[in-house]
Amino acid sequence: MAIDLKSLNHKQLAELIEKAEQRKLEVARESIAKAREKILALLKAEGLTLDELFGSARKGKVRRPAALKYRNPADASQTWSGRGKRPRWFLAAIKAGKKEQDLLIK
Repeated sequence: MAIDLKSLNHKQLAELIEKAEQRKLEVARESIAKAREKILALLKAEGLTLDELFGSARKGKVRRPAALKYRNPADASQTWSGRGKRPRWFLAAIKAGKKEQDLLIK
């Protein structure tokens, strides 16, 4: 199926590209579905489940909040664990001449 691209106008090329992109997605979905079917069939033949093979996604993962490390001396209710973006009060205190050690929770 050879298509003479030079004979197509802008609109025809755009339609061709759109159809090709749609077909590309369809082929990818079909490929994933076939692979999923093969994997599930193999697991069934072995008498296993996905959870038994790979474990549950939530199993063993307990998220605990990070321990607080810094406190705003001007407002004790403002704290920071030291992770992520620095809070404005922390940056303001540093700019005012405080050192990180001065802001540590003791």
